[in-house]
Amino acid sequence: MSDQQKSNSLPAILCLTDSCDRPESELFIGLKKAGFDVDVMCNPKGRNYQRLVDENMVVQPMALQNRFDKAGTEAIRDQLTRKKYDIIHAYNPRALACGLRASKDMDLEVVAYRGVIGNISFLNPESWITFLHPRVSKIVCVADAIKEYLASLRFLWLHIPDHKLQRIYKGHDLSWYQDEPADLSQFGVPEGAFVVCCTGRNSPRKGFDVLIRAVDELPDDVEVHLLLVGDLIDNKKLQAQVEETSHPERIHFTGYRQDAPAIAAASDVFVLPSTEREGLPRAVIEAMAYGTTPVVTAVGGMPELVDDGLGGIVVAPKSPSSLSSAIERLYRNRGLLSGMGKAARERIAKHFHTSQTVRETGELYRSLAGRR
Repeated sequence: MSDQQKSNSLPAILCLTDSCDRPESELFIGLKKAGFDVDVMCNPKGRNYQRLVDENMVVQPMALQNRFDKAGTEAIRDQLTRKKYDIIHAYNPRALACGLRASKDMDLEVVAYRGVIGNISFLNPESWITFLHPRVSKIVCVADAIKEYLASLRFLWLHIPDHKLQRIYKGHDLSWYQDEPADLSQFGVPEGAFVVCCTGRNSPRKGFDVLIRAVDELPDDVEVHLLLVGDLIDNKKLQAQVEETSHPERIHFTGYRQDAPAIAAASDVFVLPSTEREGLPRAVIEAMAYGTTPVVTAVGGMPELVDDGLGGIVVAPKSPSSLSSAIERLYRNRGLLSGMGKAARERIAKHFHTSQTVRETGELYRSLAGRR
């Protein structure tokens, strides 16, 4: 079969997204290389926008402001009238809401993407214009935990049918992670120090306060430096908590950084102490790809990502003592630390590779096209 015949035998898909990250962009490109007719509408300010343009995949730039973006909805409608598509795949709630309105009365399948737990309810009107809309054919969940959460939603007789839910892990490739480890001395970290890194947004559910308490509970002979990476440098409450610890000079706020993965690569341990609502955190995946041993809480999809006891450690959420024990264990056993880091890197290569995401997404598209 020629490339043209192969392309004509597969469904045409319009992907709607925003500033798509590397895994998302490589998924689109991988699907195109597999023969799918894939077009993308995305934000021209995105870091990977030019790569998609170079691959001749962007049919229109689009930067949706909200779920009721009139101009964006009209742009999607315009594209749908210019070309016959079999499937719309929307990668965020704004794109999903606008895509559903734009495709009203059109004969096509609508696929949604969900990367986090929470914020969907049968009592929330906004949920009915996105994930609970009856025209949504499938919801691709980035982790089994998200799929289970959506399946558990109930109100009277209402629920999301199991056939609408499918787990597809977001794929990566070790070749994407080739940055040199960052020089941590710029943050006041002494040479040769044992470093624990934590990256995240300034949100209470990320559990930074729990991690600070955990580090403060470490025995005096366990000299650990903690790097807090992200906009939480503006969190005065956390700053005050650090000042009250036994060794505030060992806890460093870096502020928001473009080189966060390189900072994780230069660290001994990467901790994400979230207390609720995680999906498959990119920061953990990036750290694992660099061979940095992860310690995470049993929240959302993180236990699916980290192979507890082999490629990292999974602890109970909201438990400073559990986090402290895990960090101390790795500090005192450098052989275990090294082995877990290698196993974590191998897990990303084998179980969360982008080729798997391309294959499973392609199978989903074929199944949807086949029932039309």
